[in-house]
Amino acid sequence: MFTVCKPTRKLAKSAIVLATAAFLAACEVGGIGGGPSIDTSDPVPVALLVPSGSAQSGDAALARSLENAARLAIADLPNVKIDLRVYDTAGNAGTASAVAQQAVADGAKIILGPVYAQAANAAGLAVLSKNVNVLSFSNNTSIAGGNVYVLGPTFQNTADRLVNYSGRQGKAGTVIVHSNDSAGQLGQSAIATALSNSRVNNAGTVGYERSQQGVIDSVPAIKATVDSTGADSIFLTATTAGALPLYSQLLPEAGVSPATTQYIGLTRWDIPAQTLELPGVQGGWFALPDPAKAQAYRQRYNNTYGAAPHPISGLAYDGIAAIGALVSQGKSNALTGAALTQNAGFQGVGGIFRLRPNGTNERGLAVATIQNKQVVVIDPAPQSFSGAGF
Repeated sequence: MFTVCKPTRKLAKSAIVLATAAFLAACEVGGIGGGPSIDTSDPVPVALLVPSGSAQSGDAALARSLENAARLAIADLPNVKIDLRVYDTAGNAGTASAVAQQAVADGAKIILGPVYAQAANAAGLAVLSKNVNVLSFSNNTSIAGGNVYVLGPTFQNTADRLVNYSGRQGKAGTVIVHSNDSAGQLGQSAIATALSNSRVNNAGTVGYERSQQGVIDSVPAIKATVDSTGADSIFLTATTAGALPLYSQLLPEAGVSPATTQYIGLTRWDIPAQTLELPGVQGGWFALPDPAKAQAYRQRYNNTYGAAPHPISGLAYDGIAAIGALVSQGKSNALTGAALTQNAGFQGVGGIFRLRPNGTNERGLAVATIQNKQVVVIDPAPQSFSGAGF
């Protein structure tokens, strides 16, 4: 999901299990900050930018799922009315810029989306002079800042959570293993930053080229770094679609045993489900949204629309939940930067989250392991930002 956004469209509806999900927020908003003034007694015009119309496979289904999720959230908002207008970006930065301007001309007070980074950046720039904020579905923090916020789960948030947990479990040193492409380098940077702010030492870094031979060639270097530093954990940026299956076989064979060296993953090791079958990931640690809340969302979405939601569709729900929680306070400055970045945060489909003044976000994640090919939560997701993990 390391990308950002695209197109435009329309709304939907649903029930009660997540009704409270729209409202963990409720702190006083300090200061006006950037953003339009709104009349909370009238329906609030919200633009949803989705990637419909692109030539990219899957974008139409993604757009539909984002819109459905937004409408599901709207149905959960007591005493708040949202006027959702959907715009297609075609997954294109130029189109995203044009429809963002059109949305504001149509009266939008805030923009949800788009998904892909270049499109989200373009949309933000297009409406910057109009004092309108953009809650993008990207997780690319390089576009965050100014009037653009990223709702997607970030490497830094995941790295912080796992390193914090590692320190509390007494881990002393970690070797970072990362691919040499842009995503791997950003992941490495996030892990290194997390380690620099923790009690866990950075025991070294091993990069690898994203090819079978590149992974094979890196194994002796990983083994040597673990041995020479006495590191008791390795932190991998690898995904199931990338090097994780190979590492989970080769590292134990080389003597970096999961029984003595803790394996930690920056990505979800429960998706796809086949990952749980890999012998080398048994006992590994990774982070994920609050499983009970995420499952409740998936079930409600399925019950309402007769299909499973797209994995990132919940970001549209989260955006509406945050907007609704703020608008419910009845203040004209509900959609300013100061309001959006309140410390109390919001309740979303995967648990608590909050937007930061620098445009990034923090999410309350659970830490899980894999035992007997099953996901087992070993440190529950925090229920507030004053709880464990923050």
